[in-house]
Amino acid sequence: MKPIVERLFRYVKIDTQSTWESTEVPASKNEFVLGRMLVEELKEMGIDNAWMDEKAYVFASIPSNSKKEIPSVAFFAHLDTAPDETGANVNPRVIESWDGRDIVLNEKKNIVMKTEDFPCLKDSIGKDLIVTDGTSLLGADDKAGIAEIMEAARYIMENPKEEHGEIHICFTPDEEIGNSTEYINIKNVPAQYGYTMDGGELGEINFENFNAATATVKIHGIAIHPGESKDKMRNAVLVGVEFINHLPWRESPVNTEGYEGFYHVTDFKGGVDSAEITIAIRDFDEEKYEIRKRRIQQIEDFMNEYYGAGTVEAKVEDYYLNMAREVKKHPKVREYALEAMKRTGIEPIVIPIRGGTDGSTISFMGMPCPNIFMGSANSHSIYEYCTVQSMEKAMEVILNIIRLFAEG
Repeated sequence: MKPIVERLFRYVKIDTQSTWESTEVPASKNEFVLGRMLVEELKEMGIDNAWMDEKAYVFASIPSNSKKEIPSVAFFAHLDTAPDETGANVNPRVIESWDGRDIVLNEKKNIVMKTEDFPCLKDSIGKDLIVTDGTSLLGADDKAGIAEIMEAARYIMENPKEEHGEIHICFTPDEEIGNSTEYINIKNVPAQYGYTMDGGELGEINFENFNAATATVKIHGIAIHPGESKDKMRNAVLVGVEFINHLPWRESPVNTEGYEGFYHVTDFKGGVDSAEITIAIRDFDEEKYEIRKRRIQQIEDFMNEYYGAGTVEAKVEDYYLNMAREVKKHPKVREYALEAMKRTGIEPIVIPIRGGTDGSTISFMGMPCPNIFMGSANSHSIYEYCTVQSMEKAMEVILNIIRLFAEG
């Protein structure tokens, strides 16, 4: 088995599934377990400064070996796996030179990954496919990214004559529940440029993501016995439904794609006397994003005019912003990523992230940080898979980025 695959298998065996209910950081104690393993492996490579902080952030750096000034670069990946499917008892296997037929993940449980259901599989015909036994997710998101960074670090340490600048490594906890950069001390990653290895399939690269806000709408109702509620009751649930109906239904996730933004009602709870709605607001375009946020306030004003002041309280808060604002200020970080792929024999697939990324927050911390593929598909699912070849290519992209910065 190839070293990069051995790494992935070793890492996915550690259950680091995040949970939304957790009030601790990291959400899974096993993120400490994986973090300690990575620190030890980095030290075994000769990277003696590897360490982990009290919240499971792993840091390491490889000093420049050049006499000339080379920009420093960092690579990021996350330790946790998604809450959507269990990350326990992961049993990965490699299907060598997959022939394109349906894949029986678990014969006993009749779990089959059908090519007609997952057309993206066709790009993996003839490749070595890594899958699970259908009882858990694989965890390639983002342990494939970790393995790729680790293998690139091993290569750098074993080839000291190859010129490079200062290289930083950071593995973050709790990315899947949106907390991965909440407690990061970016001073521990003093790089000029960064890349997250947390994208999707082979060749995908992201230089932009949604602007994201969360609207919390509280409805104050009046509960009266229904038998005597004429002109007295104000049913918070019905007022909440009316608020939702004022959102354009064509601008919801199920009706949008590409660069189209949306409103997404993620939660609605309450009763007659009070209710609360949570709405995710997303858009790539800054002007449209601001219009979307204002619309929430406009609906609030309209409904309070009808039902009475204070009936509806809407609070809109920014969650994360489009990293394109920062990335475009540093053309080199984009140019080198695209050229690194081409040198690896990959045609870049530049697509926007219809979501967030660690790189968004990191970019606004002063380090432009695009997102590069790590090779998996069907993430957050028991049908998650990746190919050995995609992981190897991702590692090569990392090395080529390092070389391009050295070349200047």
